[in-house]
Amino acid sequence: MKKLSVILLMMLLFIAACAEKEDNPEEEQNNENEAAGAEEKADESNNGVKEDLQENTEGEIENENEEEQETREAQYIIGEDATVLPIEEGINENVVLITIDDAPGDHALEMAETLSKLDAGAIFFVNGHFLDSPEEEEALKQLHEMGFLIGNHTYNHPLLTDIPEEEQHEEIVSLSDRVEEIIGERPKFFRAPNGMNTDFSEALAEEEGMVLMNWTYGYDYFEPYMDAQKLAEAMITGEGPEVDVPYSLLKPGANLLMHDRAWTNEALEEIVSGLRDSGYETVDPALIETIK
Repeated sequence: MKKLSVILLMMLLFIAACAEKEDNPEEEQNNENEAAGAEEKADESNNGVKEDLQENTEGEIENENEEEQETREAQYIIGEDATVLPIEEGINENVVLITIDDAPGDHALEMAETLSKLDAGAIFFVNGHFLDSPEEEEALKQLHEMGFLIGNHTYNHPLLTDIPEEEQHEEIVSLSDRVEEIIGERPKFFRAPNGMNTDFSEALAEEEGMVLMNWTYGYDYFEPYMDAQKLAEAMITGEGPEVDVPYSLLKPGANLLMHDRAWTNEALEEIVSGLRDSGYETVDPALIETIK
């Protein structure tokens, strides 16, 4: 009897405990919520670590790209005679540099498209009086976005030797300001109109962080070569017999002067292809060392 009483008491206690558990579902739910919260915090922590790792990886890739770009920019220099010279042995010296002056005129974008199709780089030397309208501004933006370097060719194309220093300063610096306003970058190269510098313009160009650039030959501004076929032959061979140049000016590192002109636009593809067939590579201007 006593044993039976003990068993009954134990059963009653068990039933009461079960009832208490059923009557307090809140506590059980709180325990489940606490577990879920802990798991969520762990996930957030892991996601934070992943994001940090991703940011660090992206930063490392950016740094590597910048270092690679710096390396690319230091393969050639511009010599005193305007030729493109390799900085060290092992770099191809059989190169020519394409430059287009008086841009962006009527043909600059078409010339840029031709060069892009041929995978040929160039420097477009611009004048400020070709940047007066929204359309001209847009043309400059497109040249820049296509990957072509933009050079300073003065605002109004005067002979620098004929104007005082303050005007030379205005011609050069105001154009660099205008170019920066449009594309967000200042020119890294300077070419004086007619290739005629002064001591002042040379010093100012260096102060402005621009490499002085003349040229080794060009023919499209001479009347006999205002014809696409004649111009192509002259540029490919380097010879201009009709302007007293019966010998070839083509050589490794030749700095080729051309202009934004209809006949030059028409001859451009043949010029690039002909020079390549002659064993010359068109150098990427981004490989030329500039003033830091």
